[in-house]
Amino acid sequence: MTNDEIISTLNDLIETSKDGEYGFKTCAEDVKDMELKQVFAAAAQRCAAGVKELQEQVRLLGGDPDKRSSVAGTLHRAWVDVKAAITGKDEQAVLEECERGEDVAKKTYEKALAEGLPDNIRSIVQRQYQGVVENHDRVRDLRNRYRKAN
Repeated sequence: MTNDEIISTLNDLIETSKDGEYGFKTCAEDVKDMELKQVFAAAAQRCAAGVKELQEQVRLLGGDPDKRSSVAGTLHRAWVDVKAAITGKDEQAVLEECERGEDVAKKTYEKALAEGLPDNIRSIVQRQYQGVVENHDRVRDLRNRYRKAN
């Protein structure tokens, strides 16, 4: 991969992580359950930390970290807001949308890992990918728990 391709890939991951941070913050605001609020707030913090780490790598490569969020992320956030408004901020509906958002994040990270990233950057992306998988699985398990309760 060229330096520019690596920077582009990292900027895609920055966008995805920013979207995740904002999405989890939105979800934390849209639920009443304190456990879910804490889970979403912690996930948002992990996303924010990932953004900073990726931005640092882009700078080290001589690039400019992307400061905008992706169109897909914008649509995701809008859908969370609409869904929450329509359902009266139903926890299960919010969890389902969070899981969908994490599905998108997993695919973005998997795509990046399939590229020829340098080993030092690949190890960062791999570690962050594991965090995305953990977020996804946690949200899925909570969603399943809410389904059974209803």
